[in-house]
Amino acid sequence: MSGACAECLRRGFLVGHLAPSIARVLDGRGRRRAGAVLSLPEAQLIAAVASDTAAARARQFLKGWNEGEARAVLTATAVEAVCGHSAAYPPGLGDLEDAPATLFVAGGLDRLSKAMASPGVTIVGARRASAYGLEVTRELGRGVAAAGLTVISGLALGVDAAAHRGALEAGGTTIAVLAGGTDVPYPRLNRGLYRQLLENGPIVSELPPGQRPYRWSFPARNRIMAALGRMTVVTEARDPSGSLITTDFALDLGRVVGAVPGQVTAAVSQGPNRLLRDGSALIRDAGDVIDELFGADAADAFRDERMKPKPELPDVLARVLEAIESGVGLEAVAEASDLSARDVRAALGKLELLGLVTRHGVGAYERAAGC
Repeated sequence: MSGACAECLRRGFLVGHLAPSIARVLDGRGRRRAGAVLSLPEAQLIAAVASDTAAARARQFLKGWNEGEARAVLTATAVEAVCGHSAAYPPGLGDLEDAPATLFVAGGLDRLSKAMASPGVTIVGARRASAYGLEVTRELGRGVAAAGLTVISGLALGVDAAAHRGALEAGGTTIAVLAGGTDVPYPRLNRGLYRQLLENGPIVSELPPGQRPYRWSFPARNRIMAALGRMTVVTEARDPSGSLITTDFALDLGRVVGAVPGQVTAAVSQGPNRLLRDGSALIRDAGDVIDELFGADAADAFRDERMKPKPELPDVLARVLEAIESGVGLEAVAEASDLSARDVRAALGKLELLGLVTRHGVGAYERAAGC
């Protein structure tokens, strides 16, 4: 079978029905409590999370549940479902003690199978990331996808969105794991990105169509992201944070964990810097990811391909690019390049259009990642 069996599908819809009750006992902070609850058999799950009235409604829901009606909901929302009894169920999820009985998929099971045919790299981090963090993440997603790996993230603002966008820019494959139904774009600010992802790759969730996300469902979905990837990379994150919950799951599953080093005085660097202190892999670019997964020879081959000569820049542009250090302003670039402010301003505009520099703050520039 390529979809979900009736028993697993019923379990998936039951979790959706009980989502508000689960929110009563899980506040979104206790990762192990979420796992312990979600792994319970149906009767025990109802008893653990529901009040007497809600429990009676849940039992009535199960009694009246109709497979045909449930599948009609999936058809109406263009969502498919797959369970652990199917060959299409992502094998990595089977490593979870509380693996979702049913995984709901928007964008097609065929795309999911294709995406999972390549090793996955989960990239997570802060919603309020710095300009540096966003640029590094985007380049990392781009490089990982260009190498033929699948980028996995959660469609959140900040790092997640940057990872997805980088993968899309490379024409690669990316999977979004949502905390609500796969037909419910969240956050709303990322609706445009959601539509792009839906056109190019699968969007998955353990909650059925129509469900809004809950506080508990964010750390719960993090276990799915960790299980789908062979490696989890954090670019920027506070400590503690939801991103570090994902790395905890990854470590529990025996996956590789990596982190991008950051400024020691920056709050958003606390998470990755602590991971590095504790022995996680240092990640500077996609080559480091490939090194961790496949060895140094594969990473060297990747870097050799990336370092092939690029078209030479005109002299003025090359001098301005060479003069740029992180966070410098126009006057400093003009002095270092021995050019007029007018020439530097024009050159910076052209370099921005070429994607070689990025601007942040008020008149501050830095090289784009990989340049």
